[in-house]
Amino acid sequence: MSRTSYDRYLTVFSPEGRLYQVEYAFKAITSSGHTSIAIRGKDASVVVTQKKVPDKLLDPSSVTHIFNITPNIGCVMTGRHADARSQIQRAQSEAANFRYKYGYEITPDMLAKRMANINQVYTQRAAMRPLGISMIITGMDPEHGPQIFKLDPAGYFVGHHGTASGQKQQEAISLLEKSYKKGWKLESWEDTVELALQSLSTVLATDLKKGEVEVGLSTKDGFRKLDVEEIDACLQRLGEKD
Repeated sequence: MSRTSYDRYLTVFSPEGRLYQVEYAFKAITSSGHTSIAIRGKDASVVVTQKKVPDKLLDPSSVTHIFNITPNIGCVMTGRHADARSQIQRAQSEAANFRYKYGYEITPDMLAKRMANINQVYTQRAAMRPLGISMIITGMDPEHGPQIFKLDPAGYFVGHHGTASGQKQQEAISLLEKSYKKGWKLESWEDTVELALQSLSTVLATDLKKGEVEVGLSTKDGFRKLDVEEIDACLQRLGEKD
Protein backbone atom coordinates (compact mmCIF):
# COMPACT_ATOMS: atom_id res chain seq x y z
CA MET A 1 0.00 0.00 0.00
CA SER A 2 1.26 3.47 -0.85
CA ARG A 3 0.97 6.58 1.29
CA THR A 4 -2.16 7.55 -0.62
CA SER A 5 -3.71 4.27 0.51
CA TYR A 6 -2.86 4.76 4.19
CA ASP A 7 -4.03 8.36 4.37
CA ARG A 8 -7.55 7.31 3.38
CA TYR A 9 -8.05 5.62 6.74
CA LEU A 10 -8.16 7.38 10.07
CA THR A 11 -7.62 4.27 12.19
CA VAL A 12 -4.87 2.47 10.21
CA PHE A 13 -1.19 3.06 10.97
CA SER A 14 1.30 3.34 8.11
CA PRO A 15 4.42 1.11 8.24
CA GLU A 16 6.31 4.10 9.70
CA GLY A 17 3.81 4.26 12.60
CA ARG A 18 2.04 7.40 11.41
CA LEU A 19 -1.63 8.36 11.27
CA TYR A 20 -1.78 10.61 8.25
CA GLN A 21 -5.30 11.91 8.86
CA VAL A 22 -4.28 13.14 12.32
CA GLU A 23 -1.22 14.81 10.81
CA TYR A 24 -3.46 16.52 8.27
CA ALA A 25 -5.55 17.87 11.16
CA PHE A 26 -2.39 19.52 12.53
CA LYS A 27 -1.72 20.94 9.06
CA ALA A 28 -5.23 22.46 9.04
CA ILE A 29 -4.26 24.45 12.15
CA THR A 30 -0.99 25.81 10.77
CA SER A 31 -2.61 26.72 7.43
CA SER A 32 -5.45 28.63 9.10
CA GLY A 33 -3.64 31.96 8.67
CA HIS A 34 -3.97 32.86 12.36
CA THR A 35 -1.48 32.92 15.21
CA SER A 36 -2.46 32.77 18.88
CA ILE A 37 -0.29 33.29 21.98
CA ALA A 38 -1.00 32.52 25.64
CA ILE A 39 1.07 33.67 28.63
CA ARG A 40 0.70 32.96 32.35
CA GLY A 41 1.59 35.75 34.76
CA LYS A 42 1.67 35.98 38.55
CA ASP A 43 -2.01 36.81 39.08
CA ALA A 44 -3.44 36.51 35.58
CA SER A 45 -3.23 34.55 32.36
CA VAL A 46 -3.73 36.07 28.92
CA VAL A 47 -4.57 34.81 25.43
CA VAL A 48 -4.16 36.97 22.33
CA THR A 49 -4.95 36.17 18.72
CA GLN A 50 -5.29 37.87 15.37
CA LYS A 51 -8.70 39.13 14.32
CA LYS A 52 -9.24 39.00 10.58
CA VAL A 53 -12.54 40.17 9.09
CA PRO A 54 -12.55 38.73 5.54
CA ASP A 55 -15.38 40.88 4.19
CA LYS A 56 -16.19 44.55 4.79
CA LEU A 57 -19.90 43.71 4.93
CA LEU A 58 -19.40 41.46 7.96
CA ASP A 59 -20.14 42.72 11.46
CA PRO A 60 -16.69 42.69 13.17
CA SER A 61 -18.26 42.04 16.60
CA SER A 62 -19.54 38.67 15.35
CA VAL A 63 -16.06 37.47 14.34
CA THR A 64 -14.13 36.02 17.28
CA HIS A 65 -11.73 33.22 18.21
CA ILE A 66 -11.92 33.77 21.99
CA PHE A 67 -14.79 32.20 23.91
CA ASN A 68 -16.10 31.86 27.47
CA ILE A 69 -16.67 28.28 28.62
CA THR A 70 -17.60 29.11 32.23
CA PRO A 71 -17.52 32.47 34.07
CA ASN A 72 -13.95 31.61 35.18
CA ILE A 73 -12.60 29.67 32.19
CA GLY A 74 -12.07 30.84 28.64
CA CYS A 75 -10.17 29.69 25.59
CA VAL A 76 -8.73 30.71 22.25
CA MET A 77 -9.35 28.49 19.23
CA THR A 78 -6.99 28.31 16.26
CA GLY A 79 -7.88 26.46 13.07
CA ARG A 80 -11.18 25.67 11.39
CA HIS A 81 -13.84 27.99 12.81
CA ALA A 82 -16.79 25.60 12.40
CA ASP A 83 -14.89 22.86 14.24
CA ALA A 84 -14.05 25.38 16.96
CA ARG A 85 -17.70 26.26 17.58
CA SER A 86 -18.57 22.57 17.81
CA GLN A 87 -15.89 21.93 20.42
CA ILE A 88 -16.84 25.06 22.38
CA GLN A 89 -20.41 23.79 22.68
CA ARG A 90 -19.13 20.41 23.89
CA ALA A 91 -16.80 22.06 26.42
CA GLN A 92 -19.62 24.24 27.77
CA SER A 93 -21.82 21.16 28.07
CA GLU A 94 -19.12 19.21 29.92
CA ALA A 95 -18.53 22.12 32.32
CA ALA A 96 -22.28 22.48 33.00
CA ASN A 97 -22.65 18.73 33.62
CA PHE A 98 -19.70 18.80 36.04
CA ARG A 99 -21.28 21.70 37.96
CA TYR A 100 -24.64 19.90 38.10
CA LYS A 101 -23.08 16.60 39.23
CA TYR A 102 -20.54 17.81 41.81
CA GLY A 103 -21.93 21.18 42.92
CA TYR A 104 -18.87 23.33 42.12
CA GLU A 105 -17.22 24.78 39.02
CA ILE A 106 -14.91 22.57 36.98
CA THR A 107 -11.21 23.48 37.19
CA PRO A 108 -9.16 24.27 34.06
CA ASP A 109 -7.08 21.08 34.33
CA MET A 110 -10.15 18.84 34.67
CA LEU A 111 -11.81 20.48 31.67
CA ALA A 112 -8.61 20.16 29.61
CA LYS A 113 -8.32 16.48 30.54
CA ARG A 114 -11.95 15.79 29.60
CA MET A 115 -11.72 17.56 26.24
CA ALA A 116 -8.40 15.85 25.45
CA ASN A 117 -9.99 12.46 26.15
CA ILE A 118 -12.78 13.27 23.69
CA ASN A 119 -10.24 14.35 21.05
CA GLN A 120 -8.29 11.14 21.52
CA VAL A 121 -11.38 8.99 20.92
CA TYR A 122 -11.78 10.74 17.54
CA THR A 123 -8.44 9.19 16.48
CA GLN A 124 -9.67 5.64 17.24
CA ARG A 125 -13.03 5.54 15.48
CA ALA A 126 -13.59 5.90 11.75
CA ALA A 127 -17.07 7.34 12.31
CA MET A 128 -15.66 10.72 13.38
CA ARG A 129 -12.78 12.73 11.96
CA PRO A 130 -10.34 14.65 14.20
CA LEU A 131 -11.20 18.33 14.65
CA GLY A 132 -8.85 20.69 12.83
CA ILE A 133 -8.37 23.04 15.76
CA SER A 134 -5.96 23.77 18.59
CA MET A 135 -7.61 24.75 21.88
CA ILE A 136 -5.78 26.80 24.52
CA ILE A 137 -7.72 26.83 27.80
CA THR A 138 -7.02 29.48 30.42
CA GLY A 139 -8.54 30.04 33.84
CA MET A 140 -7.93 30.46 37.57
CA ASP A 141 -7.44 27.39 39.74
CA PRO A 142 -8.52 27.92 43.40
CA GLU A 143 -5.28 26.32 44.64
CA HIS A 144 -2.71 26.90 41.90
CA GLY A 145 -3.69 30.31 40.51
CA PRO A 146 -3.67 31.11 36.77
CA GLN A 147 -3.46 28.11 34.46
CA ILE A 148 -2.90 27.53 30.72
CA PHE A 149 -3.48 24.20 28.95
CA LYS A 150 -3.05 23.48 25.27
CA LEU A 151 -4.95 20.67 23.52
CA ASP A 152 -4.26 19.24 20.07
CA PRO A 153 -6.31 17.07 17.66
CA ALA A 154 -4.49 13.91 18.80
CA GLY A 155 -5.76 14.29 22.39
CA TYR A 156 -2.50 15.43 23.99
CA PHE A 157 -2.66 18.20 26.59
CA VAL A 158 -0.15 19.78 28.93
CA GLY A 159 0.18 22.91 31.08
CA HIS A 160 2.31 25.85 29.98
CA HIS A 161 3.92 29.06 31.25
CA GLY A 162 3.53 30.33 27.71
CA THR A 163 2.60 28.76 24.41
CA ALA A 164 1.39 29.48 20.88
CA SER A 165 -0.51 27.86 18.04
CA GLY A 166 -1.28 28.54 14.42
CA GLN A 167 0.67 29.69 11.39
CA LYS A 168 3.68 31.15 13.26
CA GLN A 169 3.64 28.65 16.12
CA GLN A 170 7.32 27.66 16.06
CA GLU A 171 8.58 31.24 15.82
CA ALA A 172 6.32 32.34 18.67
CA ILE A 173 7.32 29.45 20.95
CA SER A 174 11.02 30.13 20.30
CA LEU A 175 10.50 33.80 21.17
CA LEU A 176 8.61 32.94 24.37
CA GLU A 177 11.33 30.47 25.42
CA LYS A 178 14.05 33.12 25.03
CA SER A 179 11.93 35.66 26.92
CA TYR A 180 11.17 33.17 29.71
CA LYS A 181 14.86 32.28 30.17
CA LYS A 182 15.67 35.97 30.66
CA GLY A 183 13.04 36.09 33.41
CA TRP A 184 9.48 37.31 33.31
CA LYS A 185 8.40 40.01 35.76
CA LEU A 186 4.66 39.86 35.28
CA GLU A 187 3.38 41.37 38.51
CA SER A 188 0.13 42.80 37.08
CA TRP A 189 -2.28 41.71 34.37
CA GLU A 190 -1.28 44.76 32.33
CA ASP A 191 2.33 43.48 32.21
CA THR A 192 1.10 40.08 31.01
CA VAL A 193 -1.12 41.58 28.31
CA GLU A 194 1.67 43.86 27.07
CA LEU A 195 4.16 40.96 26.86
CA ALA A 196 1.64 38.88 24.89
CA LEU A 197 0.90 41.75 22.49
CA GLN A 198 4.60 42.52 22.07
CA SER A 199 5.35 38.84 21.35
CA LEU A 200 2.58 38.62 18.75
CA SER A 201 3.74 41.85 17.10
CA THR A 202 7.35 40.60 16.95
CA VAL A 203 6.37 37.23 15.47
CA LEU A 204 4.14 38.80 12.82
CA ALA A 205 6.76 41.52 12.13
CA THR A 206 4.08 44.21 12.09
CA ASP A 207 2.58 46.87 14.33
CA LEU A 208 -0.70 45.69 15.80
CA LYS A 209 -3.85 47.79 15.53
CA LYS A 210 -6.68 47.73 18.04
CA GLY A 211 -9.20 46.27 15.59
CA GLU A 212 -6.86 43.51 14.38
CA VAL A 213 -6.25 41.69 17.65
CA GLU A 214 -8.32 40.02 20.35
CA VAL A 215 -7.32 39.67 24.01
CA GLY A 216 -8.79 37.34 26.63
CA LEU A 217 -7.92 37.92 30.29
CA SER A 218 -8.31 35.48 33.19
CA THR A 219 -8.04 36.85 36.74
CA LYS A 220 -9.50 36.04 40.15
CA ASP A 221 -12.61 37.97 39.04
CA GLY A 222 -13.19 35.59 36.12
CA PHE A 223 -12.53 35.42 32.40
CA ARG A 224 -13.39 38.26 30.04
CA LYS A 225 -12.44 39.74 26.69
CA LEU A 226 -10.83 43.17 26.68
CA ASP A 227 -12.77 45.79 24.76
CA VAL A 228 -11.25 47.86 21.95
CA GLU A 229 -10.47 50.84 24.23
CA GLU A 230 -8.54 48.65 26.71
CA ILE A 231 -6.58 47.01 23.90
CA ASP A 232 -5.79 50.44 22.42
CA ALA A 233 -4.54 51.65 25.82
CA CYS A 234 -2.23 48.62 26.13
CA LEU A 235 -0.89 49.15 22.59
CA GLN A 236 -0.22 52.83 23.31
CA ARG A 237 1.71 51.97 26.51
CA LEU A 238 3.65 49.42 24.50
CA GLY A 239 4.45 52.03 21.86
CA GLU A 240 5.67 54.49 24.51
CA LYS A 241 8.04 51.86 25.94
CA ASP A 242 9.53 51.20 22.52
